[in-house]
Amino acid sequence: MKRPHALLASGIAGTLAAAGLVAVTLPASAAAEGCTVTYAVQSQWPGGFQGNVSITNLGSPTTSWTLAFDFPAAGQRVTQGWSATWTQSGARVTAASMNWNGSLGTGASTSIGFVGAFSGTNPVPTAFSVNGVACNGPVTTTPPTTPPTTPPTTPPTTPPTSPPPGGAAPALRVSGNKILTAANAQYRLLGVNRSSGEYACVQSKGQWDSGPVDQASVDAMKTWKIRALRIPLNEDCWLGLSGTPSGAAYQQGVKDYVNLLVANGINPILDLHWTRGQYTGNISACADLAATCQKPMPSMQYTPQFWTSVANAFKGNNAVVFDLFNEPYPDASNNWSDMPAAWRCLRDGGTCTGITYEVAGMQDLVDAVRATGATNVLLVAGLTWTNDLSQWLAYKPNDPLNNIVASWHSYNFNACITASCWDSQIGTVAAQVPVHAGEIGQDTCAHNYIDQVMSWLDTKGLGYTAWTWNPWGICGSSGNVLIEDYAGTPTQTYGAGFKAHLLAVNP
Repeated sequence: MKRPHALLASGIAGTLAAAGLVAVTLPASAAAEGCTVTYAVQSQWPGGFQGNVSITNLGSPTTSWTLAFDFPAAGQRVTQGWSATWTQSGARVTAASMNWNGSLGTGASTSIGFVGAFSGTNPVPTAFSVNGVACNGPVTTTPPTTPPTTPPTTPPTTPPTSPPPGGAAPALRVSGNKILTAANAQYRLLGVNRSSGEYACVQSKGQWDSGPVDQASVDAMKTWKIRALRIPLNEDCWLGLSGTPSGAAYQQGVKDYVNLLVANGINPILDLHWTRGQYTGNISACADLAATCQKPMPSMQYTPQFWTSVANAFKGNNAVVFDLFNEPYPDASNNWSDMPAAWRCLRDGGTCTGITYEVAGMQDLVDAVRATGATNVLLVAGLTWTNDLSQWLAYKPNDPLNNIVASWHSYNFNACITASCWDSQIGTVAAQVPVHAGEIGQDTCAHNYIDQVMSWLDTKGLGYTAWTWNPWGICGSSGNVLIEDYAGTPTQTYGAGFKAHLLAVNP
């Protein structure tokens, strides 16, 4: 609907069970040879936990590092890690730097994370080394706490959006109609979309359309105070059904990018954008069986398999959000002749008017994710290319964790484009569950429409991610282009307007 290239981690439980913190600091007299390591149990559930480790170099600058520590109890082990190469032999755990976070100057820090398993007790390690140098010193412990299951009765006037400076992206969960961090702070996902992962792999353009996904490109995003990046994905490429790169190579590219973003304090939103399934009905974007355009609904044959694989790849890393399906339009496939049937199709799938393949409904996709043990926040779309949330609450899929956010898209050419419509439709939903505007934009080079949308969302404490962080010309063939280059130079009007607003609300 908006790009020039086409037509048109087991995780944190709903109630966190435990949190622990150990700081191990080298005495000042030995700082030239030392380090500081902070080990935090961010969340814990029966038999599993998520850990975060912050490393500060107090010695000479280094171009690579290896952290080592021993788990105190038998049965403790790392099952999945990010932002480092994790290995374990017996009780000894090592984490080696990646090529993008190995350089640490004197006083510089980095954060890495992992998902672990345990049996019996889960004591925190008490001794750490970096590059063979012990990080010795006094040990202090923050006793485990049990965070409340509901948000504060009086939320902050301006909901915070930024993690601590230099920190990793926060793990997120839903409580009532708020998105919260593990510290129970209200959190808004404010940022942009980074298109190309949905089309480049099936259009012989590689995975990211020759655009960088390196530290420099992420640093450019950080100058805009971007705290969330929505990444459209392609079902065929992830599952290895077609496209290049495909299968394991495509998956690894996504994992590497996600790890880089999380380490830099940016929450990735993994969006299933293009899916497999031949559709030639009303408003067909293409007749391909392959995932080369936006289909009206996902396929039962392929999409639950996609989300099972993605959820297994990222479960336990609750900084990552799953956007289950980009822009459904089963109402268009039946020519808007039976809206209750379209809403049932969206939730329940099965046989849907105008769609020849068996449809996977949003309930099927929620079930696929949760069956893996993943507890990540889920975005669930509405109808009419995700612009219509009028019956979203009535047809909300059941999530045993109640960890669902309503997904909404808003462009100036949609139907619901006035504050009165937003109040009656989106505001009604937002009173009960969080709403995230996964795409906002306009088909001109101006920013007058998105200014109105953002202002309304700001008053409600809701997040938004603008389309799109791609340099597709000064304005692009249909507007919506934020940058002139991947160094972050904003397009003169649309991009400059969005950047100024983002900096103003996220100082």
